[in-house]
Amino acid sequence: MATYEDGPGESGEIATDGRRRRDAAGTAVSAGGEAGSRPGEGSRPGAEGGGRPPAEGRPSAPLLEEATVLSRGYRALTLGIVSVVFLIAFEATAVGTAMPVAADELDGVSAYAFAFSALFTTALLGMVVSGLWCDRRGPLPPVATGIGAFAVGLVLSGTAVTMWIFVLGRAVQGIGGGLVIVALYVTVSRAYPERLRPPVMSSFAAAWVVPAVVGPLIAGSVTQHLGWRWVFLGIPLLVAVPLAVMMPALRRSASGPPRADVPAQGPGTETGSGSGTGAGDRGRLKYAGALAVGAGLLQYAGQELSLPAIVPALAGAALLVPAALRLLPRGTYRAARGLPAVVLLRGIAAGGFVVAESFVPLMLVSQRGLSVTLAGLALAAGGGTWALGSFTQSRARLGPYRERLAQGGMVLVTGGVAYAPAVLLETVPVWTLAVAMAVACYGMGLVIGATSVLLLQLSAPEKVGKNSAALQMSDSLSNVVLLAATGAAFAACGGGSVSVGVHGAEPAGAAAGGQPLAFLAVYAVSALVCAVGVAVAGRLRGPA
Repeated sequence: MATYEDGPGESGEIATDGRRRRDAAGTAVSAGGEAGSRPGEGSRPGAEGGGRPPAEGRPSAPLLEEATVLSRGYRALTLGIVSVVFLIAFEATAVGTAMPVAADELDGVSAYAFAFSALFTTALLGMVVSGLWCDRRGPLPPVATGIGAFAVGLVLSGTAVTMWIFVLGRAVQGIGGGLVIVALYVTVSRAYPERLRPPVMSSFAAAWVVPAVVGPLIAGSVTQHLGWRWVFLGIPLLVAVPLAVMMPALRRSASGPPRADVPAQGPGTETGSGSGTGAGDRGRLKYAGALAVGAGLLQYAGQELSLPAIVPALAGAALLVPAALRLLPRGTYRAARGLPAVVLLRGIAAGGFVVAESFVPLMLVSQRGLSVTLAGLALAAGGGTWALGSFTQSRARLGPYRERLAQGGMVLVTGGVAYAPAVLLETVPVWTLAVAMAVACYGMGLVIGATSVLLLQLSAPEKVGKNSAALQMSDSLSNVVLLAATGAAFAACGGGSVSVGVHGAEPAGAAAGGQPLAFLAVYAVSALVCAVGVAVAGRLRGPA
């Protein structure tokens, strides 16, 4: 589940507010209920001061209180956004299942981590561009462009003849995903009053359930009987559906620049008069480019593991660190209370979990001899438990305890990740890993949902795009850095010699797979990072 769940989104997923799912939508015009929007402001969803269902005349206050995300004024937009999340979720689960076979056939197992990190690296650039684009022109252009790029990347990977062309396709896919994720956050912020944002995000989480269950089964069957390429080439056919359903409603309800006259509320809120001047925007784009290039150099150096690789490693760090400090909220790296801690926790949780989850199929196929279908199904329950975690923290009565829920979620994530390498022992049943990952996914639902909700509460309306981009950048940047670190550890411990058999057609078996220490190194790093997140989760509440 990438996170881009965002997930897992994120991933996305769609990252969620309490109601939002791994990596998908919601930005923060703290207008509606908690942000103090006044009754009568706005006559349609998307009037930036707090969404309203379109009607003849302004609806009365009691009518607004009874509105749901599936009421007439919101139904088309809700279904359209959920269909986009469904598409991203199906891609994440299906592609993750086919990835070990694709890497093996293209002789690229040694570059396995690149197939994931390339997507997260280019997504960093897409997120910054989307944040600026949304704050200036609304979410419609980045959504349309992002979905198109996402489809092009899938086609490029599906037709690749070498591992590096495959990675290039993943990079194009990442640009599209970065554009879409931030734009969906902005859409939810503008089109729905604050009272309805948690249910919207909860529906995003629910959109992951079916893909999580059937995605690995479908992808595994297609991979074994038709070939892994059809997993990638079949998904773009689904793009037309969300575009057709979502675009008209999005144009009506959330287009145009934001209002800046409705303040955000809560300690730790970042305020400001606007999204920046043109010069400021150009500066952010420059730093975003430096961030993406630096992340790529670090990933390359991590895979090379040679003395000359020190040069790209140092160059990558020199580009990445200053750019990240400029693009993320001040105080992020010291976990300052409020918005900085929220952004940092999002990165820690997403990075630690996604790295662990990414290596599960490869570990089960190569070390325990499972087929790619069964290996993918080991993650199937996670979609349901992630949605359950997101739903849990979205309950209104639990709102005052959201910070504690996030910390408890990190404890669950840490435990699940730390347990994963236990299945390297032949005496440990594989099904126990499925249970552990399901528990970790429940924790991720709590954490991703809570950070999404808190981001919206702590962001001024005119900074929703920028702060949403920062949240998603933290997510992807953490993935890139940790995939570089774990990829280096994996290769250093002999991971490059891991095999999944003859293109995954037959289980390789533990004897053929070898190198259990390579996987142990990956999960040791991931578990340590998640443990740090437990401490950071205690700093989400802003200063008095």
